[in-house]
Amino acid sequence: MLRRPRSDLWQVGIVPAPVEQIATVPGSLAAQRERICWLPDAGPWRYLADPFGLRRGDATHVYVEAYDYRDKHAVIERHEFGPDLQWRGKSIALARPFHLSYPFLIERWGEVFMVPESHKAGEIALYRARRFPDDWVRETVLLPELPGADATLIEHGGQWWMFYTLVGPGGRDQRELHVAFADQLTGPWYPHPMNPVLDDRGGARPGGTPFIDAQGHVVLPVQDCRRGYGGALRFLRFTRLDDGIVACEHLPAQLEGGMASATHAEGLHTLSRCGADLALIDVKTISRSRERQWLDLKRRWKRLRAR
Repeated sequence: MLRRPRSDLWQVGIVPAPVEQIATVPGSLAAQRERICWLPDAGPWRYLADPFGLRRGDATHVYVEAYDYRDKHAVIERHEFGPDLQWRGKSIALARPFHLSYPFLIERWGEVFMVPESHKAGEIALYRARRFPDDWVRETVLLPELPGADATLIEHGGQWWMFYTLVGPGGRDQRELHVAFADQLTGPWYPHPMNPVLDDRGGARPGGTPFIDAQGHVVLPVQDCRRGYGGALRFLRFTRLDDGIVACEHLPAQLEGGMASATHAEGLHTLSRCGADLALIDVKTISRSRERQWLDLKRRWKRLRAR
């Protein structure tokens, strides 16, 4: 008998509270549960995940990974909301022949940049909005010949810092944290000599927007993968961060899907900023439907016929 495949199905929500509050004040996410604005359902065997956003005028723009199990491929989709978070529509913001996800956004010098995950292309690349919000060009490669995932950047202490993981055997992308640094956003970037700076399935893979705490330390959302990929979100505080030494510690706070949703309570792996007073999250449910087996068989048959 064929084993039923496991399918993670993610849902994205807009939380009316700042990232720092959700991360540091116990019970903040659960207290906002009834006020979360959920993005529209993606449809059968599709999901939306890895949300990052920004606000322009009266519009809130939420960029997400839009994944389809029928071809096991994802593009970056943009969802637009009005002043009262009324959904206005969606569009494809960025698509490539290879898988894209985790559209990390940066606003600098009056421009908007994106660092999407593109590990199947073997690079961490910087894209620029040539015409915001849906016309993006590949500006430069930050780290070449590297299967980097979930690259997360912050400017701190006069330098740029990048946190990322590497896709490879043994589930290293779920347990290793790597760091790189640069004087400018466009580089050159240098991998840290201590890499991987952390090896811990319980909280190493980046999961959202970093912020600076009251003591001036960088705090990075990280995924807790001990119960499976994206099972929960924790926070990693860097007590020392320079080009010679990295020292960090996990904070006690943890965010779980059940805090935000009764239907998608089996995971939460992103917390990102969207303006000063909104945060974005994603939560998941797990399906073990036999229909997924037929989707996989159809995809393999099409691939064989195309040869």
